[in-house]
Amino acid sequence: MTPTRARSLASCFLFLALMLPLVAAPTAKARQQSRPVPAQAIAVLDKIYSGDPGAAIPLAREMQRKDPESALGFILEGEARWNIIYCAMSEIKWGMVDAWKRTRPSDVSENGENEDDAYLAVSDKAIELALAGIARSNNATDHLYAGMGYALKARLYGLRAESRATAHAAVAARQEFLDALALDPNLADAKVGLGLYNYYVDSLSAIVKMLRFFMGIPGGSKQEGIAQLEEGMNKGVLLKVNARYYLARNFRTFDLEYARAAGYLEPLVEQYPNNPSYQLMMANLEMEEGKNGEAKARLQSLLTLAIADPHCAEQSRKLATEMLRSIH
Repeated sequence: MTPTRARSLASCFLFLALMLPLVAAPTAKARQQSRPVPAQAIAVLDKIYSGDPGAAIPLAREMQRKDPESALGFILEGEARWNIIYCAMSEIKWGMVDAWKRTRPSDVSENGENEDDAYLAVSDKAIELALAGIARSNNATDHLYAGMGYALKARLYGLRAESRATAHAAVAARQEFLDALALDPNLADAKVGLGLYNYYVDSLSAIVKMLRFFMGIPGGSKQEGIAQLEEGMNKGVLLKVNARYYLARNFRTFDLEYARAAGYLEPLVEQYPNNPSYQLMMANLEMEEGKNGEAKARLQSLLTLAIADPHCAEQSRKLATEMLRSIH
């Protein structure tokens, strides 16, 4: 393992290790069914993953207006905003396309808002509404929403390398997912975060052994994590796309199993052909597998792909051009 890869893995693990709850698992509660996901939420998610998250924001806000006590519309707006940020911040490091870091923006965007502040504001509102729902009636759905709200915050803080804020949000998120599963053990969306922890903690076993002495972190089962992520991918609703995407990303980044990663990613590429992030990762995997002809054709198509967000379009085409130059 190269020093740069080791540093990368250590950084990822340190972030995920902070997701371990600092409190005991919840005691058994009365089992219940979570609320069904409204059809409009599925439409918003499809718009996000189809490569036009900017158009998903007004749809999410319509949900907020129609149901002002629900956290879901704010969670969906946060997911849309994350996809805008992620695409614009993607770059190539260690031969892999991903969003690796972000400096806290000090200015406003073209639409007159600070992107990070707006993202964190909708995340906080989602958490506020979810916690209010839990106070009214302790239920799995609002615990899931609260966990997703905290996870949105942890995701941005992690990208900005704000360790303390990341730890606070990630620990809170994991506890909410545990509480959701205590109420509804079949809630597949809540298993996605738990699956990520189990995957990482076992994948980075050498680093885990070093850190356990200092941090008291228990081990995890990579196979259990994969099973949890696959359950979320197959049975989840709100997080099924994220579960599939992170399975592909993790098998590429940590296991270097490019064919297996491509197998997870391929259905997303087929379902959402206009999503530049999916196309770039698939081209990345094709290049690693020596499928340079397929990668070249994909990247050339990406150069002419209609991408709504101008910053995402600029960065995606820049990366596609850079990757094309590296193909011999």
